[in-house]
Amino acid sequence: MKIPGRKSQSQSCCLRIAVLCAAATLFLPALPAPVLPAQEKPVPMTHHATGTFDVKNAPLPADESTGGPAVGRFALDKQFHGDLEGISKGQMLAAGDPSTGTAGYVAMEYVTGSLQGHSGSFALQHFGTMSGGNFDLNVMVVPGSGKGDLAGIAGTMKIIIAGGKHSYEFDYTLPSK
Repeated sequence: MKIPGRKSQSQSCCLRIAVLCAAATLFLPALPAPVLPAQEKPVPMTHHATGTFDVKNAPLPADESTGGPAVGRFALDKQFHGDLEGISKGQMLAAGDPSTGTAGYVAMEYVTGSLQGHSGSFALQHFGTMSGGNFDLNVMVVPGSGKGDLAGIAGTMKIIIAGGKHSYEFDYTLPSK
């Protein structure tokens, strides 16, 4: 028999559980969100390209607003052979005293051609120093500069100068298609 104004046993039990749940959320630390398996992106495979290149650099006029004759400016014109077949045009800034074996340079060049069957273009950024005749040279692909089949390219290029000849070793990745 149900007495008016009294809750049934099941209603009373449900009410107690609801109050306990509400209290638990106030006093217990929050549980971390469940960890879902990450969507793994394919790791791009590193490719290795080698070859030679011819380079011409021509002095550009000194710019008084950016260091005058203390900062040399040069136009770059390259022809790549081997795994990279193409041309590049760019500009180099240099300072120091190369006659004493101490100098530094930065350069940007834009390469257009075919890299192991992939046609397109990309930019290379150079940063180099020479001290006591020892070179420290870093050349890397400018992020976001790849176009055509070379869109998304990343990598570093090693320049080798031996016997007056220039060659390169280029380690790069391309996104999977």
